[in-house]
Amino acid sequence: MTVVLTLKGTPVTLERKVFVALFKNSVVSERAGVNHALKGRPLPFNEFLQLARQAEIPYPLFFAPLSVVEAQIKLKTKKLMSGFTKASFSMHSRHRVELCDVELIVKDLLRKQELLRVNDASLVKNPIVGLLRNSRGTVQDDANRLMDAISLTGADIRAAKNKEAALELLIVRLEAKQIFVSRSAKDHMPQGMPRHAKFSGMTIKDKKVPFIFLATGDEGEHLEPAGRKLFTLVLLTVLIARETFAPVNYNGHTKDETSPLEYQLTAELLMPAGIVQAMRFPDLQAVKDAADEFKVTPSAIAMRARRLGCITREVFENYMDALKAEYGLRTKSQARSPRAVNALKKYNGLECSRRMLAMLDAGQLNRTEFRRIALLNKISSSQIDEFRAAVG
Repeated sequence: MTVVLTLKGTPVTLERKVFVALFKNSVVSERAGVNHALKGRPLPFNEFLQLARQAEIPYPLFFAPLSVVEAQIKLKTKKLMSGFTKASFSMHSRHRVELCDVELIVKDLLRKQELLRVNDASLVKNPIVGLLRNSRGTVQDDANRLMDAISLTGADIRAAKNKEAALELLIVRLEAKQIFVSRSAKDHMPQGMPRHAKFSGMTIKDKKVPFIFLATGDEGEHLEPAGRKLFTLVLLTVLIARETFAPVNYNGHTKDETSPLEYQLTAELLMPAGIVQAMRFPDLQAVKDAADEFKVTPSAIAMRARRLGCITREVFENYMDALKAEYGLRTKSQARSPRAVNALKKYNGLECSRRMLAMLDAGQLNRTEFRRIALLNKISSSQIDEFRAAVG
C-alpha cells in the first residue's frame, strides 16, 4: 500500500509503512496532513516538505527502504533515551508519556547539557544526583537529608508569601546546586505540548547538570495551579536524588492511597508528618487553609491527611469529590502572552541563560550560534541585549 503526494499535479507514491514509521514516531504524528494522507487524500508536496522539516526528518529518507528507515528510528530513539534511565515514570496514572510528544524538547536540553559540559569549567560533580539512591534511612531522614543538600527547609517554603513565591524559591535553590529548571512557555520552546499529552515534566540525566523540565500547564487548556507545580517540582527533585531520569506523568487528583517511595518523600518534604498529624480537618475549609500554609493543592493535603490517619476514608472521598467539582467549575483565566525575552528566559531557566550568555561573551559561541541554541531563533540577533537585560 502507498501514500500519494502531488508535485505540480503529478502523483508521487511513498511506501505506506515508511510514511507511518517516520511520521507516527514524530512530533507531527497528529497533524491533519498526516492523517488525511493515511486516509487516502493526496498530500501536496510542499505540505509534505513542511511536515518533514517540522519533524526534523530529512525528506529523502521517506524514499529509502523500510529496513533503512527502521534502523534510523532505532538510532534516534537510542539518542533520545540517552537522557533517561527509564522510558517513563507514572504515578497514580495509567497514561504513559510518548517520546514523540517531547522529542524536540529532549533534544534541545541534551544539546544544552553538552555545551555546558564542554565549555563551563566551573561545573562540578552534582551532589544531588543519586544522593538517595541506596539509602536505607527512614522517609523522614531522607527528606531531611535532601532538604539539607539543597539548602532549604520546610519552614522556608511555608514562609513564602504565596505558592508562586514558594515555587520560585525552590527553583533558585535547585539552580544554585546545578540542577537547571526549564519551564514550558507557549510558542517559545522547540515544540508545543499536544492536547492529548498527559505530561507533568521530566528529569534528564547528567552527572554535572541534570535538567528538570516542568510542564507548567501554561501551554494548553490544563492550567496547573501553583501548588501542583510546586509538588511536581519537588517530586522531580526526589527522582534526581533517587537517580531516576524519565518523563513523568503524575495525577494529583486521585483517590488511590497506594504511593511509591518517591511520592512519600515528596509529601514528607512539603507536608511533614509531625506537623500534619497535629492538625485537625473538620471541614473542607480547614483543608484549603492547610494547603495555603504548606503551599500545595487542597487535594494533596486531603491525601496526606488520609494517609496519616487524620481523616477517614469516607471523609477523604467526600473532600476529593468536592474539590474535583469546584475545580471543574473554576473560571479559566486567560494568561497574557509574555514578552518573547521573558518566555525564552523561562524556558531556558535563569542559570542556564546566564551561563550561555557567559559562553557568548567568552567567544565560545558566536551570536548566530547563541541565537539558534539559546534563543531558538525566536528573536533577532539585535534583541540579544534585551534578553541579557531580562536575565539580569
